[in-house]
Amino acid sequence: MENLHHIVVVGGGAGGLELVTRLGNKLGKKRKARITLVDAGLTHVWKPLLHEVASGSLDASANEINYRAHASKHHYEFQLGRMADLDQIGRNVIIAPFLDQEGNEVVPERRIHYDTLVIAVGSNANDFGTPGAQDHCIFLDSLPQARRFHNRLLNAFLRKNYEADCDASHDLPITIIGAGATGVELAAELRLASRELPVYGMNHLRPEDISITVIEAADRILPALPPRISAAATRELEHQNVKVLTGQPVNEITDSTVVMKDGTELDSEMTIWAAGIKAPEFLSKLEGLDTNKGNQVRVRQTLQATTSDNVFAFGDCAECPQPDSDMPVPPRAQAAHQQADTLFKTLCNRLDGKEAVPFVYNDHGSLINFSRYTTVGNLMGNLSGRSMYIEGKVARLFYTSLYRMHQVALHGMLRTGIIWLMDRISRAMQPKLKLH
Repeated sequence: MENLHHIVVVGGGAGGLELVTRLGNKLGKKRKARITLVDAGLTHVWKPLLHEVASGSLDASANEINYRAHASKHHYEFQLGRMADLDQIGRNVIIAPFLDQEGNEVVPERRIHYDTLVIAVGSNANDFGTPGAQDHCIFLDSLPQARRFHNRLLNAFLRKNYEADCDASHDLPITIIGAGATGVELAAELRLASRELPVYGMNHLRPEDISITVIEAADRILPALPPRISAAATRELEHQNVKVLTGQPVNEITDSTVVMKDGTELDSEMTIWAAGIKAPEFLSKLEGLDTNKGNQVRVRQTLQATTSDNVFAFGDCAECPQPDSDMPVPPRAQAAHQQADTLFKTLCNRLDGKEAVPFVYNDHGSLINFSRYTTVGNLMGNLSGRSMYIEGKVARLFYTSLYRMHQVALHGMLRTGIIWLMDRISRAMQPKLKLH
């Protein structure tokens, strides 16, 4: 193989996949560099959609991108595996052995040599060491977890419908811990599911039999967003018969209850943890990298690790400073998208011996989608810098466009248009909820 500059990107999330797509189209196609993506899964689904997969309002199989097929079309290589260690002296990424479902080794430990390494492994939910969280909570960090939740939800509805038919107690209390965007949007999706399922034969179970509670330790939901959006979101959740508890830290979780700090116990047959995030723990154990308490790699404004010019990190797994601010770049999808764009320019410059491009985050606002009910949020004016509150159909249009922009980055305008048309046809022909 030619002795090309080798760029290795670990993590095929939104930012990582957008980056290798652009690098492959620009550098890989012209044989100016060798581009390799490493990921522990075979397919990509945009992470902000996972709560829709969990509730059944989105069929993940229709929105998955197969890494191998995508790599073939966009001139990069794909390696299946999980990063286990880093050898900065030899410039090698160590990939853990790949095992099948029975635990048999399929591919042994590997070493992938790099000239430039980019870490984009995203984040996981942070349970803050809450007793019982790992044993009794459902997490939505990955597609397999979302699918398992969906199956569990369908089984719970089926069981409760049977109990209702037998005139037995059939209440189904569901609790969501954490009222950030994921928790709030999931609550709306679950309420939609509770109202749609009777249409498909579960007509003994009524929506009011399914109680949904959202718990937030802060004094308002969506605490990272402006108060006006929090207030509108609270009103919408309450309108959808979702109970909102704020200023209520969770002290312990059992198999059937959520115990609050003040000792109050809430019944909960299904408990979902959606509070807080942290980067994967293995990052804190990599030799030669500086990480914070949340396992994020500390990087400079150029997205280069503070300890290495050849290692970059971005997205949720990186702590990146902002100019004229004491706060780092927030862990949001739009930040990862912007960082991928900046890093693409930097890596192209790097091959020509030019300087890295400093990253400057531009907040374009936030949108919260309440399933098919409504959407609320704010948009930041590019010229004035002022925030504009929007809701309803206009907000829904902007919200939908975020995913379409991600698809354009991965597929181009023409193919995204075809995908959009196929989505419209599929939604017209398929049930509103995925029933299996």
